[in-house]
Amino acid sequence: MKHFSQLLHNWYDQNYRELPWRSTSDPYLIWISEIILQQTRVIQGIAYYYRFIEKWPDVKDLAAASEQEVLKMWQGLGYYSRARNLLATAQIIVNRHQGIFPPSSKELMGLKGIGKYTSAAIASNAFNEKVAVVDGNVLRFVTRLQGITSPLQSNDCFKSVQQFVDEMIDEESPGKFNQAMMEFGALHCTPQKPDCIHCPFSTSCYAFTHSVTDSIPVKKQKISIRTRHFNFLLFMVRHNGGEYTYLQERAEKDIWKGLHQFPLIETDQPAGFDDFNQTEAFNNIIGDNNYTLVSTSQMIRHQLTHQTLIAKFFVIKLSEKLKNNDLSLSLVSSENLGQYPLPRLIDRYLQQHGLPNLIKTK
Repeated sequence: MKHFSQLLHNWYDQNYRELPWRSTSDPYLIWISEIILQQTRVIQGIAYYYRFIEKWPDVKDLAAASEQEVLKMWQGLGYYSRARNLLATAQIIVNRHQGIFPPSSKELMGLKGIGKYTSAAIASNAFNEKVAVVDGNVLRFVTRLQGITSPLQSNDCFKSVQQFVDEMIDEESPGKFNQAMMEFGALHCTPQKPDCIHCPFSTSCYAFTHSVTDSIPVKKQKISIRTRHFNFLLFMVRHNGGEYTYLQERAEKDIWKGLHQFPLIETDQPAGFDDFNQTEAFNNIIGDNNYTLVSTSQMIRHQLTHQTLIAKFFVIKLSEKLKNNDLSLSLVSSENLGQYPLPRLIDRYLQQHGLPNLIKTK
């Protein structure tokens, strides 16, 4: 046990990355980093981390924020339930715990968005609790090391890996042990082409000694990917001397709940304007307004974990404001559009094309 942790710590001391949250024991900062890094690469997460803590330096500041502010700050990271849970938990910590983080993994796990892994990461690094973490990097490292052939992320696989790290964790430096385990998987025991020749554990690694590194961990059958076709209606209208468009807050329990989008018509197949401009869905939006189709974008592909989105943007000039208020459409000036949290797909489109200037000022 001591030999394993010593080899691990020696490797970590020579190879670790200097990341901002590794130089603190503040549970708030560690928590922010852990939530951001869920489903996010470190290189992308660092910029978000700095922006987040600059705007909300402590949990009381974050608890006072609005959901729209937090979603806007989160824009581009995806999995927006993380942002909503972040705000909810900050408010719980302030209102129920006087702004002080619970000091144990068991108590932390009762908060929204904090599961077994995140609670262990916070408790070990902030409060020096002897509790081991298991993330994707640790799963890969330990399944290869121990020759665990249960399907990845199955209960049997997770239990076997958890039992190993529980036995091996360093009592004196549990936080460092956890960081080292994750770092080793991220940098050395990588998914493709792990550096087995220079691995300090090569002589005791089942996968290396049995030449099965490429087949461990054993992956589950691939999840089926759903394809969806989104047709965004980018309306432009002159109002009070300025140019305006329409946004709609997405309220369904779906991928972008709480974000804003252009009015949307979803179809089963790729569609042109003539495929839906006579439909009930379109008529419910446009009503009896006069309009002109100005342009249609190319199809834009946006890949999510379980969904492939195929999107088109239809730029439509209106002669006057829409009269139908049943759809909760918000009239937004082009100057204020950047204040709204938008899905990454729409944000990228606007970064590349901007809002069209359709109306000449007289």
